[in-house]
Amino acid sequence: MSTTAEITHHPLQVAKRLEKFKPTSFTQISMLTIKHGAINLCRGYPNFDGPEFVKEAAIRAIRDGNNQYARGFGVPDLNIAIAERFKKDTGLIVDPDKEITVTTGCKEAIAATVLGLINPGDEVILFSPLYDSYNVILSVAGANIKSITLHPPDFAVPIEELKSTISKNTRVILINTPHNPTGKMFTREEVNTIASLCIENDVLVFSDEVYDKLAFDMEHISIASLPGMFERTVTMNSLGKSFSLTGWKIGWVIAPAHLTWGVRQAHTFITFSVSNPLQCGAVAALRAPDSYFVELKRDYITKRAILVEGLKSVGFKVLPSNGTFFLLADHTPFGLENDVLFCEYLIKEIGVAAIPSSVFYLNPEEGKNLVRFTFCKDEETLKEAVERMKKLKK
Repeated sequence: MSTTAEITHHPLQVAKRLEKFKPTSFTQISMLTIKHGAINLCRGYPNFDGPEFVKEAAIRAIRDGNNQYARGFGVPDLNIAIAERFKKDTGLIVDPDKEITVTTGCKEAIAATVLGLINPGDEVILFSPLYDSYNVILSVAGANIKSITLHPPDFAVPIEELKSTISKNTRVILINTPHNPTGKMFTREEVNTIASLCIENDVLVFSDEVYDKLAFDMEHISIASLPGMFERTVTMNSLGKSFSLTGWKIGWVIAPAHLTWGVRQAHTFITFSVSNPLQCGAVAALRAPDSYFVELKRDYITKRAILVEGLKSVGFKVLPSNGTFFLLADHTPFGLENDVLFCEYLIKEIGVAAIPSSVFYLNPEEGKNLVRFTFCKDEETLKEAVERMKKLKK
């Protein structure tokens, strides 16, 4: 045995099912942002805090002793509050105990839904660009992924392509509305068409609706509310986006009992239960008065306007964003070869961070002309970012 420390360099190890998922540009961009002190307009979390009345409810729950494991599928009052909110938003009446499962954020809602309901070889249709977790968890589950690309500027669903892709072999269509990263809202015509195709072909829908309260220019439509769709829809949502509490990781799944069974089987062995006092805080959030959501939307419309006008003023081609707190912009007027190179330049030379859109595409080449900005920051930060980007014009 050597008396001096010996450094052994072991090869990095990862399971084969995850080998193809290299560290993403998210990791690289985050590190560069910190290194260069850039303004962070790349990551989707606010730089301001959530409402006091929600935080106080969680603090009270801690002081009142709600600090042990919670019921596996949710604190009873939270399941009831989710059901009440869902009825208010969609008109649907759901059973809090049999049709709602509380999860550790929407990411676990996605994981539990996929792992609980998808078998190896099941065909799943996705729309690209997409939230990157979909592809990873579906791949881990062994799904046969069929991707349909949404194209700028409006990212409309190519209905004929969807009709030719869906079949009796399709198990699930996964949708996200309002849509990350584009800010697209699925229109009534689009969700009606998806619904009719699913009924015709006996297909399930997994619907990620975490940005439902950030729908600015048109109505958010929950596909579960359409005729004949609740029985075949899993609706996923969370607290973080609507209440600026992304670190709480409180999410939920709403589904009919026969689909909830599979979701809960997976959830039980992923996390089993979710933070007890934070669920108690979430009850207060979901029972917030309508005025809270009106003010939230108004504030975000103002933030969006600051960023959109600022980006246009320095030379970006800005694509329409009707929901979420994201938008895409075409960086090609500035002459760099692709989105990754542009984002690195923007951080190092300008002091502002955006995300290369290629990370959201299954074929990265399709996203190379676009970058994603977020406007979930205070107005002062957004204005400072715009001021820095004026150097792009020089």
